[in-house]
Amino acid sequence: MSSLPSRTGVAIVGSGFSGIGLGVRLRAAGITDFVILERAGDLGGTWRDNSYPGCACDVPSHLYSFSFALNPDWTSTFSPQAEIWDYLRRVSDRAGVTPHIRYGAELTSASWNESTSRWEIETPRGRVEARMLVVAAGGLSDPKVPSLPGLERFKGATFHSATWDHEHRLDGERVAVVGTGASAIQFIPEIQPLVGRLHVFQRTAPWIMPRRARPITAVEHRLYRWFPPAQRLVRAAICWGRETYAIPLLRVTMAPFTTRLAKRFMRSQVPDRELRRKLTPTYAPGCKRILISNNYLPALSQPNVELVTDGIREVRERSIVTADGREREVDTIIFGTGFQVTDFPIAHRLRAGGRSLAETWAEHGMQAHKGTAVAGFPNMFLLLGPNTGLGHTSVVLMSEAQVAYVMGAVCATQARGESVLEVRQEAQDAWNEFVQRKLQGTVWNAGGCKSWYLDAKGRNTTIWPDFTFRFRRILARFDDESYHWRPAAPAETPGTQAPAVVGA
Repeated sequence: MSSLPSRTGVAIVGSGFSGIGLGVRLRAAGITDFVILERAGDLGGTWRDNSYPGCACDVPSHLYSFSFALNPDWTSTFSPQAEIWDYLRRVSDRAGVTPHIRYGAELTSASWNESTSRWEIETPRGRVEARMLVVAAGGLSDPKVPSLPGLERFKGATFHSATWDHEHRLDGERVAVVGTGASAIQFIPEIQPLVGRLHVFQRTAPWIMPRRARPITAVEHRLYRWFPPAQRLVRAAICWGRETYAIPLLRVTMAPFTTRLAKRFMRSQVPDRELRRKLTPTYAPGCKRILISNNYLPALSQPNVELVTDGIREVRERSIVTADGREREVDTIIFGTGFQVTDFPIAHRLRAGGRSLAETWAEHGMQAHKGTAVAGFPNMFLLLGPNTGLGHTSVVLMSEAQVAYVMGAVCATQARGESVLEVRQEAQDAWNEFVQRKLQGTVWNAGGCKSWYLDAKGRNTTIWPDFTFRFRRILARFDDESYHWRPAAPAETPGTQAPAVVGA
């Protein structure tokens, strides 16, 4: 195991798409003074952690990959988890990024030291000082388990979809699935034939649309390998096609069109009228994430499955009691309840100017200039930060745009001779006002639901309310005029170091 450097230019915490993508760009620019701090024992982020049955991407394979590293060997138009994870490993190896990764090095705290102009980062493997910190922890990294009364008394097995217990056999068991989100609709059809009885606890019904997946043919594989521009053309076509998906999301008045399509699909898959009633949302499609599946709705119609819409009152040693007083005996509880997105757990570990990032965001919610830089936190950038999430296409497009923006900052600091930069508060405020203004009238703010896009105070701090091409165009140029600049403290050792990035 490689040792952890005591000092670096760029420190990257985490090794998902954003962290790997930034590492590739740094290497391409000839910058090798960086380290990627990864808390787990392998790279991959959410595609390493989520290995539940049926796990796959709901964005087309050609688009859910780096623009600079297309994969001609995808087996399906929608990639399964194992292929995406393997893809990330290959990209990291080929670009020379893997030797920069330090495993078991979770960021436990990071504090800006003004006197040295460095971030002091603590990990279980020791301390590393970095000129620049780029946090790419991602929103889907910390599972969320609801606080159900009595859960600690339950004698059976419990686990979250993101921490799937592959050693536990579900054959013939009475299983409770809590949650009906993006992960649950993938693993429920996989476990339904195995279990004896399946109780699906639904708090809010999701809108379901068909999954247009098919195997990629051998002819296509050969074409993409022999003539890469063909795959780039296919990717571009998918990209622009997916952009049109945003149109009914950006105007809530267009929701009836999507509603009719989703209801028609449900009628074709669920013959029982009462079950359809329970499965029909009361909000506009897109207000909560639209899910795609061809086998989730049919699975709910099977004789060993019960859809439960009453809230959970308590969990007992071997059962779950709902609000109507009914008790259901269960052997295993599986949570498909998503992740801690709007509270950004790592924010509690980042400190500058005497307070944490979480404290900075406590009053007005998560905010960052262009989703990337936060006032009061010098030489720090976020990848896939506030209001960079998407409801219609590949988030890799957003990540690549931010990586290019951060590289602009790296080049600007080097050109100024190891300067310290900090985004101006007025620039951040103007950006946040711009985003919140664009959110008005969209399904995410006016769709009639409560979703994980909204924080505890009802503010949408998650979604980018526009097309991705506009975000990429805005971030194409690093706006150094939006930053305060000052000389960095002199280095204690000879040589010029590049900034340090912490990404996940």
